[in-house]
Amino acid sequence: MSFFKRIGFFLLTNILVISTISIIWSLVSSFLGAQGLNSYLPTLAIYSAIWGMLGAFISLFMSKWMAKLFHGVKIIDPNTTNDLRLRNLVQKVHLYARKAELTKMPEVGIYESPDINAFATGPSKRNSLVAVSTGLLQRMNDDEIEGVLAHEVSHIANGDMVTMTLIQGIVNAFVLFFSRLLAGIISSNVDEKYRTVVRFVITIVADIAFTILGSLVVNYFSRQREFRADAGGATLSTRGKMIAGLEKLRAVYDMPLDTSTESDTLATLRISHRDTKSWARFFMTHPPLEERIAALKDGRYLQS
Repeated sequence: MSFFKRIGFFLLTNILVISTISIIWSLVSSFLGAQGLNSYLPTLAIYSAIWGMLGAFISLFMSKWMAKLFHGVKIIDPNTTNDLRLRNLVQKVHLYARKAELTKMPEVGIYESPDINAFATGPSKRNSLVAVSTGLLQRMNDDEIEGVLAHEVSHIANGDMVTMTLIQGIVNAFVLFFSRLLAGIISSNVDEKYRTVVRFVITIVADIAFTILGSLVVNYFSRQREFRADAGGATLSTRGKMIAGLEKLRAVYDMPLDTSTESDTLATLRISHRDTKSWARFFMTHPPLEERIAALKDGRYLQS
């Protein structure tokens, strides 16, 4: 039901955009760096802020298109489909969207996957998509599905993609700035004939390292938005339906793995779910399911 998939598309696109910007800028910075580090810093700071934010927003605007492309999402037209359950799916999403006071109804789609999953994506509240897997429809009952749908609509209503874009843009800016600052300092202390190559290599390595560190910040905020989307889902549907959906997910992820039939996505999610007491927890986009269920039961986020 996953913000993981929604933010995953966004982060993947963001990495590709920033990598492209990094390569181009590394070539340009060899000229700027020759002017001296002090004169280089103001230009670098401006560049980092502009391209860091721009890269994040490009990722945001591409997120819906990428989701459809990678998962083969088929948009459901309730006026033409003969499948009553699919029509009900659209009606429920639109019901929750109206309760959340969205002015334009999200597109609703379905994609082939044995995983129990769903995601919401899109660049704005007026241009959004809620998609569910065939596995979710097959393995969840109506109450559990309603909790999932309400959760995803809550992400849209909360403007979580824009919020995460702003956070990612700030992180991008710091990554671009400090990786190039580090590359400039190191390359200035090597032989001039190797300087361009050293700057390029250090920049790419530092981009990767600082991006990993930056993901700790992005993932922290992602986990907090997930709690709030659960609370929003409980408000749009009911707390019982929201808890039922999470309980079903936990029951599925706690089942013994059959690696001959299980997809990589579900295996990865199950591992990250169980491994909640190690350092890997800080790289999770979602809080552990048991913590989300506990937060709903004690109403921790319902009034916030």
